[in-house]
Amino acid sequence: MYGEHKELLPDESQKLFTLAKSFHSFHSVLCFISNAFSPNSFSTPLTSFSFVFSLSPVVCSFRGSVSHGLTLELGETVHILEKCEGKSFSGSIGIFPAGYIHLKKAVVTNRGQYETVVPLEDPIITEVTSTLQEWSVLWKQLYVKHKVDLFYKLRHVMNELIDLRRQLLSGHLTQDQVREVKRHITVRLDWGNEHLGLDLVPRKEFEMVDADQISVSDLYKMVSTLIAFRSVCDVCIFIPEKFMVKLNKNGGPKNPEKVDRLCALFTVGPTTVIYFCSGRMLLNDSKKGPPHVQYRRPYGCAVLAMSDVLQTISELKEEKDFVLKVYTCNNENEWYQIHENIIRKSSTKYTAPSTNYGLIISLQLLRGDMEQVRKENPIIFNRGVAITRKLGFPDVIMPGDIRNDLYLTLERGDFERGGKSVQKNIEVTMYVLYADGEILKECISLGSGEHNISEYRSFVLYHNNSPRWSEVIKLPIPIDRFRGSHLRFEFRHCSTKDKGEKKLFGFAFTPLMREDGTTLSDESHELYVYKCDENTTFSNHALYLGLPCCKDDFNGCPNIPSSLIFQRSTKETLWISTQLSSTKLTQNVDLLALLKWKAHPERVMDILGRLRHVCGEEIVKFLQDILDTLFSILDDNTDKYGPLVFQSLVFIINLLRDSKFYHFRVRFSALEYLFKFIIQSRILYSRATCGMEEDQFRASIQELFQSIRFVLSLDSRSSETLIFTQAALLNSFPAIFDELLQMFTVQEVAEFVRGTLGSMPSTVHIGQSMDVVKLQSIARTVDSRLFSFPESRRILLPVVLHHIHLHLRQQKELLICSGILSSIFSIIKSSSLESSVQEEVEMMVESLLDVLLQTLLAIMSKSQSQEAVRGQTCPLSDWQGEYVSCLLSLLRQMSDIHFQHLLDNFQSKEELKEFLLKIFCVFRNLMKLSIFPRDWNVMRLLTSNIIVSTTQYLSPALHKSFTDADFDFKVWNSYFSLAVLFINQPSLQLETLTPAKRKKVFDKYGDMRVMMAYELFSMWQNLGENKIHFIPGMIGPFLGVTLVPQIEVRNIMIPIFHDMMDWEQRKNGNFKQVEAELIDKLDSLVSEGKGDENYRELFSLTQLFGPYPSLLEKIEQETWRETGVSFVTSVTRLMERLLDYRDCMKGDETENKKIGCTVNLLNFYKSEINKEEMYIRYIHKLCEMHLQAENYTGEALFRCWEYGIPLCRELAFQYESLYDYQSLSWIRKMEAAYYDNIMEQQRLEPEFFRVGFYGRKFPFFLRNKEFVCRGHDYERLEAFQQRMLGEFPQAIAMQHPNQPDEGILQGDAQYLQIYAVTPVSENMEVLQMDRVPDRIKSFYRVNNVRRFRYDRPFHKGPKDKDNEFKSLWIERTTLILTHPLPGISRWFEVDKRELVEVSPLENAIYVVENKNQELRTLISQYQHKQLHGNINLLSMCLNGVIDAAVNGGIARYQEAFFDKEYISSHPEDTEKITQLKDLMQEQVHVLGVGLVVHEKLVHPEMRPLHKKLIDQFQMMRSSLCHVRPHICFSGI
Repeated sequence: MYGEHKELLPDESQKLFTLAKSFHSFHSVLCFISNAFSPNSFSTPLTSFSFVFSLSPVVCSFRGSVSHGLTLELGETVHILEKCEGKSFSGSIGIFPAGYIHLKKAVVTNRGQYETVVPLEDPIITEVTSTLQEWSVLWKQLYVKHKVDLFYKLRHVMNELIDLRRQLLSGHLTQDQVREVKRHITVRLDWGNEHLGLDLVPRKEFEMVDADQISVSDLYKMVSTLIAFRSVCDVCIFIPEKFMVKLNKNGGPKNPEKVDRLCALFTVGPTTVIYFCSGRMLLNDSKKGPPHVQYRRPYGCAVLAMSDVLQTISELKEEKDFVLKVYTCNNENEWYQIHENIIRKSSTKYTAPSTNYGLIISLQLLRGDMEQVRKENPIIFNRGVAITRKLGFPDVIMPGDIRNDLYLTLERGDFERGGKSVQKNIEVTMYVLYADGEILKECISLGSGEHNISEYRSFVLYHNNSPRWSEVIKLPIPIDRFRGSHLRFEFRHCSTKDKGEKKLFGFAFTPLMREDGTTLSDESHELYVYKCDENTTFSNHALYLGLPCCKDDFNGCPNIPSSLIFQRSTKETLWISTQLSSTKLTQNVDLLALLKWKAHPERVMDILGRLRHVCGEEIVKFLQDILDTLFSILDDNTDKYGPLVFQSLVFIINLLRDSKFYHFRVRFSALEYLFKFIIQSRILYSRATCGMEEDQFRASIQELFQSIRFVLSLDSRSSETLIFTQAALLNSFPAIFDELLQMFTVQEVAEFVRGTLGSMPSTVHIGQSMDVVKLQSIARTVDSRLFSFPESRRILLPVVLHHIHLHLRQQKELLICSGILSSIFSIIKSSSLESSVQEEVEMMVESLLDVLLQTLLAIMSKSQSQEAVRGQTCPLSDWQGEYVSCLLSLLRQMSDIHFQHLLDNFQSKEELKEFLLKIFCVFRNLMKLSIFPRDWNVMRLLTSNIIVSTTQYLSPALHKSFTDADFDFKVWNSYFSLAVLFINQPSLQLETLTPAKRKKVFDKYGDMRVMMAYELFSMWQNLGENKIHFIPGMIGPFLGVTLVPQIEVRNIMIPIFHDMMDWEQRKNGNFKQVEAELIDKLDSLVSEGKGDENYRELFSLTQLFGPYPSLLEKIEQETWRETGVSFVTSVTRLMERLLDYRDCMKGDETENKKIGCTVNLLNFYKSEINKEEMYIRYIHKLCEMHLQAENYTGEALFRCWEYGIPLCRELAFQYESLYDYQSLSWIRKMEAAYYDNIMEQQRLEPEFFRVGFYGRKFPFFLRNKEFVCRGHDYERLEAFQQRMLGEFPQAIAMQHPNQPDEGILQGDAQYLQIYAVTPVSENMEVLQMDRVPDRIKSFYRVNNVRRFRYDRPFHKGPKDKDNEFKSLWIERTTLILTHPLPGISRWFEVDKRELVEVSPLENAIYVVENKNQELRTLISQYQHKQLHGNINLLSMCLNGVIDAAVNGGIARYQEAFFDKEYISSHPEDTEKITQLKDLMQEQVHVLGVGLVVHEKLVHPEMRPLHKKLIDQFQMMRSSLCHVRPHICFSGI
């Protein structure tokens, strides 16, 4: 066979291979695969015939060792092109034995350039296959990034998916089992995609939705629903009551009757329940239980992450055990938040007492409402399960759901010390008391699972006057006892000396219901604390109930007598919070006022108006009572209250459209059954009479509809009764369509409906309430079965679109309109798959396109305003996003015929221009605003596809209507801005995607950036001489497009810059604007992180992709080619430096490299292209880097006081000329201080090192260049080499100083060549002055140095064994830098090098001269007492010179150069020989002076050393005189 590789996962072989990698048993599994599939040998016969497309998983690796062999790896998939037999086949792609693959049937989709081969198998299997491929790459990265927890979880899920996939492939499952397996698969796929940050996958019936098969509106709804579901799961799906379990010291239930009965049901939602069963406590047997105490104390906390647990238990049908570790709080004052600290893993705030402590619980997920769960799981309820309800009402409220629970949270308190030396141990006791002072029994619940109690006691925190409890208590108070009841909180100090002693010191209270009849509001309450003592009795509760309980209450009691027995403690406070869950009590004043309207009949109008401000949950809880009240008010005075009552009813009807209140709608469906009765009666009558009076019935129906139309057409603004009638008709109208279809044809019913909907007045002539009712009726019409028929839809669509158009024009009821439009587009898309919808799409284009654009612009403008105010991105709401999806749906349905009709219908070019500007603006906003979140990639890609397709349709109209004489800059600029934004979209950058995802996108859409780039280039070419209008404005945007890492896009765009240069050259005689703008934008764009390695040479390439010549090729054909080529060369060199700078800044590089890279760039701006403003910009950046590194202008300049003195003098002159003597005094003192520092401060002479960077692996600013670097203080060659190798860990140190060959320069590696160099001062005058202190000379030796020297000794010719000085030459290399050191950087590049060879005689002169200078300097320092005390330095120096002279030294020079033979053979060196003689004479003289100074300063103990030096010096003199009598020197 021969074929080509495809990146697809095979069947069982890949599962085994994956498992092998997971369990580290690759070899054994591989053997199993080989044996199982028994691949044939290489001589397998080849069969010849063509067959259906086939995808074939590789079941065994094949090395392709035969001629034209295709290498196969286990796990790959090949696309089989042909099968041959009987002869060898020479395929251009490759051949292989048939036994090495497993055949699978496949089909080709999306035929053409981007066709895809898809296996004929269940789509969910294909999805699992591709998803596992994508995950496998990311899975390995998790381990590398140390995300070990997710790594193991994902591995477990991947293995489960492989196993579930195997089950589907087996073919042995029932339909129900297949459905269940698919559900398990999709749950795991979605979980993995979410945790890996991958895209959302919209599904229908477990399978991925093909975006081509549904409308954009439907796709948007699917993705919105999925993200909403994720959000719910990610945050917190429920906040339940507490389930309380009392355990004994052995970990079992304290109550023996509850053995094996510690279980509870947590109601998550209307159809989901979590079954919890507490097993036992794991305790350390070595410790006994706590002693009996009379108060509660904090012990431990265990936390279980439900986000991880829910998925695990959702897949099981039985209970699953979980072991929870119990932690104790390190500081019990933080007990109230220990669970949060455990969740946040703040391990310093809690500890685990022992590894043997823990809690075992069992969890099981049960689906269905409570009755269903009760029927399906009777055993659970037989165990005495506790029902643990949600705090508050569920998301879906059911009729008959009766509750009356008040949840109270004891938050915190602030108490005084009360004269004690330590803080108190405070216990709070709470009672619920009725109006008569009686304590209500069993009205306090600490949690389900335990009996209610009559008294609550808080836990006690040790020595804490500001305790925080955060403990929730449930108060199930009977409704008949709620009014008049109050809560009393008593505060006691628990003594640690006597555990039974508790002293009462204060109390607080609060009524449960306010005077206006509302209960305590759901918020935090700050209660006053009143003083009392242990002898206080509360038998007469009226004594304190008249006092204010809180600040709000105090404002209502301004005059409180001070003689009361209870006095408030002003510094003590108790905070509680409450939450009411009641269907009988309300906290809403407006709702309470409505229900009790008879108490204040004069306020009815205001009360009815306020009903709209009541939340939906409150209304449905009291729905029956509210309806009774509204009709009671209507009966009282219809004329007066009728309009407001009707508006209230409409408000309630609209409210019940919410899915949360679905179960309450049945109360409003009575009118529908009236029509059912009419139609069914006629059917029965017709059947009984064989169709008699058919015409009369039809005529009656016609009259009925005429009456309905008449009623609906009336202006009801002045008649509330008429409004009520019209609303009733419209609400019931869509419900009769199905009944009418039993008696009339589809067209007839559609005509009835069209006439009825058409009779309704426009939005201008009806009120808002009727407007909503009308749209709701239209929405139900669109959702009806009648609208699904094409023949009826063509009749109904115009009138529906008319009403929608009017509302969108006036920006009214946009939410309802968006829902209607979404439904229409969904139906149109579904119908388009079966029949033509061209006529319907035409209607929608004419009616909706323009108004949709206008609506979206208004929405987007508002969103942008909000972003400007808030300073952050404000994503569109669901209904706003629906308008985007509606526009996209319409554009996708439009064909070339629709676009042509659209463009032909514009009456003028001004109208066309306005339309183009609007649609281009909307498209730009779609890409700029956060319309779709990052993981909605399916929506982003579809949007981009629609935009590029629409642009292709509109481009010819732009070219035709707005070019040449009719050129319009605004519309063209809008077009180009759109194209640039489109190409730069993050979602289209395929290079950032995983290979699997990239292939999927490319197969479906191709590279849309390339499509748009071709469009942009084509339109640019059509501009002609108008191109000049976009210079320099579009240079930056177009340059941004070339930075996209797509070769074809770049090659398309680059020639545009030639056009810009050419047109500006024609107009101005140069292209300075293009040059300036290009350089500026290039700098800013690359600094933002754009561009890559391939971009360096883009401007100068000679070969580009496609039919377009390169920029250089085009420039070389121009008359201005010289300046053009120079400019392109400069831009290319700039790109090298900018990309180096970008890479260096974003990488983890050392400060030296960053500074060096910056200096390299700013020097280029200054010296090569003379961009002063850019130079200044990078000077500031360099300054910031120095400051961050505390490297003040390259720390070498920090102690260069010599450079500060001229500045001080310049300032002094200015101050003196201005008679600013105070400043003059200050600057003179600073100048004096500089002089003092020069003479007194120690400054080290640094070492200098030459560094060569060779090889192509170095960045451009270093590659194959050499620098001289100033070392740090005390840094020698070895330390510097180690530092450089640390900065470049991949570099290889060169061990020789020779220049590298071409192999090293072009090698794919890094080579460092480092050696020390000597500075060559340019201030020799100062250095040669005798009486200048060495501290001053030292500065000039190593500062402001631009030349550095390196000597390499070598022997020219045969080496003289007796005297090597005769043939010892020196290769002297002088390096000249671009800038002197020190400077703004510690290193500068070598500008040029000078190489000279120094003869042996010249070298001798150099050595003796330097040594003489060193001796003179040292002796001078001792003579002028610059060096004090220790003379070891002088001793060593004298000894070194004299001893060398005795043992060879200058005597060797005499033998080599004063010889008669040498003098006669080198007459040209006569002058140099004389110079050497003079230097030797000078050295002897200097040594004599030095010995005199040494004799004066030498310590008595060092006299023997001095005597030795004198003797050796005499020997040196006599030796020199003996060898050459004519060279005798006077003694000392």
